[in-house]
Amino acid sequence: MLNRVSSFVSKESGFSAPAPEAANRKNMDLLIQLRWIAVAGQLVTIAVVRLWLGIALPLGQMSLVILALVTMNIAMSAWLRGRREVTGRALLLVLILDVAALTTQLWLSGGAVNPFTSLYLLQVTLGAVLLDTFSTWVIVALACASVVFLTFSHRPLLLPHDDMSSMFLLHIEGMLACFLLDAVLLVIFVTRISGNLRERDAHLAALRQQAAEESHIVRMGLLATGAAHELGTPLSSLSVILGDWQRMAVVAADSEMSQELDDMQAAVRRCKAIVTSVLLSAGEARGEASEATTLNGFIEEMIAEWGGIRSTDALWLENRLADENIPVAFDVVVKQAIFNVLDNALEASPQWISLTVDRRDDSLVLRVRDAGPGFKPEILAQIGKPYISSKDRPGRGLGLFLVVNVFRQLGGSVSAQSIIGGGAEVTLELPLAALRIGSANHA
Repeated sequence: MLNRVSSFVSKESGFSAPAPEAANRKNMDLLIQLRWIAVAGQLVTIAVVRLWLGIALPLGQMSLVILALVTMNIAMSAWLRGRREVTGRALLLVLILDVAALTTQLWLSGGAVNPFTSLYLLQVTLGAVLLDTFSTWVIVALACASVVFLTFSHRPLLLPHDDMSSMFLLHIEGMLACFLLDAVLLVIFVTRISGNLRERDAHLAALRQQAAEESHIVRMGLLATGAAHELGTPLSSLSVILGDWQRMAVVAADSEMSQELDDMQAAVRRCKAIVTSVLLSAGEARGEASEATTLNGFIEEMIAEWGGIRSTDALWLENRLADENIPVAFDVVVKQAIFNVLDNALEASPQWISLTVDRRDDSLVLRVRDAGPGFKPEILAQIGKPYISSKDRPGRGLGLFLVVNVFRQLGGSVSAQSIIGGGAEVTLELPLAALRIGSANHA
């Protein structure tokens, strides 16, 4: 168990990579959409300038740029369809290509005097939102260099008339159109990109919390294993001493004392069994310390063992499984986790608890109900968190925390709810694939 948790934590410790790259994929999809808008906008602008304003444009060369953007967008869409993650370098390359395409179109249509030059600010803003600091400055430097280049080098526009006042008015109108376009695109795309980034941050926060919880389990596992090793020797010594006492004549002659020593020996054997189970479950791979049985066989043996140890008949079992002879192997930790839930229910409702065993698709479902006071709303909101408990005693609140993490590690889930009218219900769900003998999960 300890090694399995440690390996899980070590895998989760690299949590920072997948979440940002998954967000980058969504942002790349937004950049593709933005480029389609850019293509449509360029076609409309070229048509208005050429047909309505009568300004001559190099339509052949500008069409080649648009065709290149369309081809690149189709190729990127196909490339993105087969990927789940995208790196920051890919986003940087796409923005560089967009700056290059914009520079080419502006060079063909008047250079820096073109009112659509301010579209560079859209690329810079997207770079600041999407990229790291170094990559953002790359886009800033490239945009600034492009503006400087267009100031001194461009293909001049052949204007249909020399009326400077009308040309200035036309330039102002173009700047207004560019400003509106910039504002709308920034609001739409930056809002959507920010949503992707917030989703990524929430995912990272959840992974950090999960890693912290798993690390907590590792520390507790180390303490439990160390305690088990330390307790082994005194328990063995105590067993030997009790055995010697039982053989003494004065003890054998006293039936009451002899019975008490038998009870003490039974308690010592129980303690040694618990210590042994801790040592068996610590550091062993899944299935190595498991006992092969069937699904129904495990349920029957587990209930018999739990009832025998607790000396109670408060448990009411409803087994809805059919003749399930599926060969399975349960780790000691799984059984102990179920015991923990039953113990909590028994403590809340000593007179009656119930266990319903069912199967949902390919999962084993166990529902534990009690007739106690139920969960407080603040407890339900933090089920599975360490040291969250309704019992005001030191050290409480770890039981359900361990149960949640054991089941989560095996691909299962734990949920809890209060029952209207009194009582609580805890539902444990575990995929049968994690239990079947010979499945990949046992490797």
